[in-house]
Amino acid sequence: MVNVYTTFPVIQDRSPSDFRQRFALTAKWAEAANIRGMLIYTDNTLLDPWAAAQFLIERTERLVPLVAVNPVYIHPFSVARTISSLGFLHERGVHLNYVTGGFQRHLDQIGCGLDHDDRYDQLAECAEIVAGLLGNPRPVTYKGKYFQINKATVTPRLDPAFLPEIFVAGTSDGCRAVQRRLEATRLSYPREIGSYLGESPLACTGLRMGIIARDTTEEAWRIARDRFPVYPEGEELHEFVAETVSSHWHLTLSADAMRSSERIGVYWLYPFRSYQTYCPYLVGSYAEVGELLGRYLELGATTIILDELYEEDDVHHAMLALEHSGRLDVSGAPGASSKAG
Repeated sequence: MVNVYTTFPVIQDRSPSDFRQRFALTAKWAEAANIRGMLIYTDNTLLDPWAAAQFLIERTERLVPLVAVNPVYIHPFSVARTISSLGFLHERGVHLNYVTGGFQRHLDQIGCGLDHDDRYDQLAECAEIVAGLLGNPRPVTYKGKYFQINKATVTPRLDPAFLPEIFVAGTSDGCRAVQRRLEATRLSYPREIGSYLGESPLACTGLRMGIIARDTTEEAWRIARDRFPVYPEGEELHEFVAETVSSHWHLTLSADAMRSSERIGVYWLYPFRSYQTYCPYLVGSYAEVGELLGRYLELGATTIILDELYEEDDVHHAMLALEHSGRLDVSGAPGASSKAG
């Protein structure tokens, strides 16, 4: 079974009222299609992810917030207390996406001087404390390099049914080590399928991507190029920002995009190359996109996180492409589309 999430909308260039309406609308679309949850990411320029998660929970019945947690912003005790409070108030759970922050200037702004691998060590400690506080009815003591707690408890106790599923974001060796340590699902961005070597290189991995699929290849590409037109200013911005990024996934994907900003069959990096969005896209007929999705899933991927939904039908067409992968029953499985084909 493939788990399917979507991504919360960008805040840039939207007024507060416009953003609230857009956020609520895309959540409604996702929930109507039985999508499992919505990724809520974080950096210095975005909404606090816990405020966004509260907004999402209050406007949906089942959609699960997948909340980014970066320990440079928040102490693990606060993470656990917020989760237990949301569980008590709403009888709903959240999932957690542990991140380290990818923009060096953002880390500098808040005085984080840790290097890449140290931030992943800090991340692991944070996640272990959160898991201990939420899953252990007895007081928890933890003495790590970055965090210490002494006989701490979180109340009210979280219903075990709402314990969060755990994800960790990245592609580096440091990220993979933390993934193993936490037994988490690793979130990444798909590279061109020929880049992967070895047996099950995407085992226990979630892939964030956009999908534009239609009945014909021509229709899909017409929509794709209308939605993401040539944008030289965005290309220049990407080149500038890429020089300040410390994130391994961003550097790798940027290098791929610089070498080939046009499409490789179904796989298309130009929306990322021009900073019109932050992930690759798969574009083509349902059969074409489904075939490539199937190949990623055969390599071990277990989760698909769709890019922001631009139109209500986006999720319907994406789920039809997933059905063509042979790994998802659109008619009845969790994460399936509620519309007929």
